[in-house]
Amino acid sequence: MSTYMDEDPRIHGIKNRIRVVPDFPKPGIMFQDITTLLLDHKAFKDTIDLFVERYKGRNISVVAGIEARGFIFGPPIALAIGAKFVPLRKPKKLPGEVISEKYDLEYGSDCLQMHVGAVEPADQALIVDDLVATGGTLCAAINLIERVGAQVVECACVIELPDLKGREKLSGKPLYVLMESH
Repeated sequence: MSTYMDEDPRIHGIKNRIRVVPDFPKPGIMFQDITTLLLDHKAFKDTIDLFVERYKGRNISVVAGIEARGFIFGPPIALAIGAKFVPLRKPKKLPGEVISEKYDLEYGSDCLQMHVGAVEPADQALIVDDLVATGGTLCAAINLIERVGAQVVECACVIELPDLKGREKLSGKPLYVLMESH
């Protein structure tokens, strides 16, 4: 859980900018839509700032962003902390040689891929996404990073759906979130 959740006034502004869309992408799912957060430059900047404040000076050499919303938050964090950004993409989106990791989602299954050589054994990695639900996507990302010998320092998400217990599936890897949603 976030140390900012009860302390930092920026969290309230961020939380108020996230729209919940019922029954998307299928019935029964309460989709946490961060696109409305992106429309508010202050709330978006506050989101990035909170992550940068946490990770600056922690010797993170790579920020791995999970497609697609991890691509929104990951690059500005990477730039601000002086790390490289590595996209973790869906199949057939990356040219060249890749490694793959299949995983289960709350509403199906999928696969993540990463370029061979993008992450090196000495790298200290931060994995970024917008939300953790069942934990399948983050687990796949952790597996990709660790398969090449790098260390995952932490996973960072804007939102956690604690009722789905995704945190429990992360094999003890630290997870930092700005807010919970139910």
